[in-house]
Amino acid sequence: MKRILVVDDSPTEVYVLKTLLERNGYTVLTASNGEEGVAQALAEKPDLILMDVVMPGLNGFQATRQLAQDSQTAPIPVIVVTTKDQETDKVWALRQGAKDYMIKPVKEADLIERIKTLLG
Repeated sequence: MKRILVVDDSPTEVYVLKTLLERNGYTVLTASNGEEGVAQALAEKPDLILMDVVMPGLNGFQATRQLAQDSQTAPIPVIVVTTKDQETDKVWALRQGAKDYMIKPVKEADLIERIKTLLG
């Protein structure tokens, strides 16, 4: 069973994504901020990470960059899932090492399709 780490400071968003992912057969790990997300990724080596951008402390862009630069976590695909809908945000996220970018609220079918594509 594939494991997905959801990094988001909103308990509501975490709940929505966790429910959706579990319904589609994934095991879900969670982290409530960037620092925790990086630590969880290093400790747990999930198959994929869903990363929010706007969080206290280490934001999603910074956390994604740290993950992409660490040889242990670089192979883990990151999908940035955020309310930030500007093209510049998407370009920046991809430059930090994200493999995909989705705007909240995400459609379940779209998210699952993108996850399956990245996990092969």
